[in-house]
Amino acid sequence: MAEPLKVGLAGLGTVGTAVVQLLERGRDKLVARCGRAIEVVAVSARSRAKKRDIDLKKFRWVADPVALAADPGIDVLVEVIGGEGNPARRAVEAALGAGKPVVTANKALLARYGHALALLAERRGVALNFEAAVAGGIPIIKTLREALNGNAFTRVYGILNGTCNYILSRMEEDRLAFDDCLREAQRLGYAEADPSFDVEGHDTAQKLSILASLAFGTKIDPGAIYVEGISSITLADLDAAAELGYRVKLLGVAVKTEAGIEQRVHPTMVRRDSAIAQVMGVTNAVTVDAEGLAPITLVGPGAGGMATASAIVSDIADIARGARTPPFGRPAARMTAIRKAPMQHHEGGYYIRLLARDRPGSAAAIARRLAQQQISLESIVQRHEFRAQGSARPGRSGEPVPVILITYATSEDAVRKALAAVRRDRVISGRPQVIRIEKN
Repeated sequence: MAEPLKVGLAGLGTVGTAVVQLLERGRDKLVARCGRAIEVVAVSARSRAKKRDIDLKKFRWVADPVALAADPGIDVLVEVIGGEGNPARRAVEAALGAGKPVVTANKALLARYGHALALLAERRGVALNFEAAVAGGIPIIKTLREALNGNAFTRVYGILNGTCNYILSRMEEDRLAFDDCLREAQRLGYAEADPSFDVEGHDTAQKLSILASLAFGTKIDPGAIYVEGISSITLADLDAAAELGYRVKLLGVAVKTEAGIEQRVHPTMVRRDSAIAQVMGVTNAVTVDAEGLAPITLVGPGAGGMATASAIVSDIADIARGARTPPFGRPAARMTAIRKAPMQHHEGGYYIRLLARDRPGSAAAIARRLAQQQISLESIVQRHEFRAQGSARPGRSGEPVPVILITYATSEDAVRKALAAVRRDRVISGRPQVIRIEKN
């Protein structure tokens, strides 16, 4: 039997600890599948004294993860430090530069430096595997890079952040406001003390940038993504969505259009009977549209120690078996700069919630501004029970009246111009709520 694959593990938080436990638990099965043992021989972390559910005495301690990466006693570096900067970046570059394959769960690092790291890995002839960087335990990276590498992709989209999906699910199911659900998510450990990176869509954007690169052969460019979070979503929006046959999800969407690659992260209405609408709680889901295939949806745990560790161990096993493919499914030198489709060119249906002033001519002014932008309406709902915070009390005379509009396919630019004109007309109160509708 071949010599064991010796692993250096940088990072011993929840995920790093789970990687050690999973490798130990599945040792015999991995030997049978890979033809060799996989052994963690050295580790690095910020604190050696921190209490962990593993026996550190089994491993050689290396204080500096960059030194661990260059250590001649390891064959592969597993990086679960996190963050786009150092020491994670220097450690990964050191390992690749020394001709050692790397397994990483670091979406931030890949979103910022993925193309450069792929070039370095290919130049040194080693693997750079990152299944765990997107959607945790869902094998979406291998699906795009390997399982469907003969297909031409047209769209990839999904629920890529469990925190947001949990909050939207709790709001809908338990009739709780956004702030209450956020506090509950923080209490349960689903949301950080500063949740803005998750709830404002930036975590989803980093993951989407990686999926778009794999699907369309473009260099990663997080700056090309339109990003909008869920903090403006109210119970009124969820009630209206349910009434109209939709459910609200935070989606990351990358789609190939005539104008270029459109990448966007925002709250989205999806048909209530669609596969992705059924995904609730902290679960993730990704749907792939490819020419010649019906849409494929993968659903599973998007985070958590064991789910992420499962993806990491799968990547390590590929290296143990000698399997290697270009990190982004094609030679990095052939990846092209992204041709960004401007968000104002986006076309689709829209949900618009307005608080119309209760006075003569308000409805006519709104209709006139929509008509000027050639926006056709599929439905109009004007009912007092749709209050801004979901209250069911009847409105009083003179109060703004909630108006729900569902448009036929139109452009982002037309919607923005129409609503800007409506606001200038002073026939509505507050800022209009706009949620895009995704075909699925």
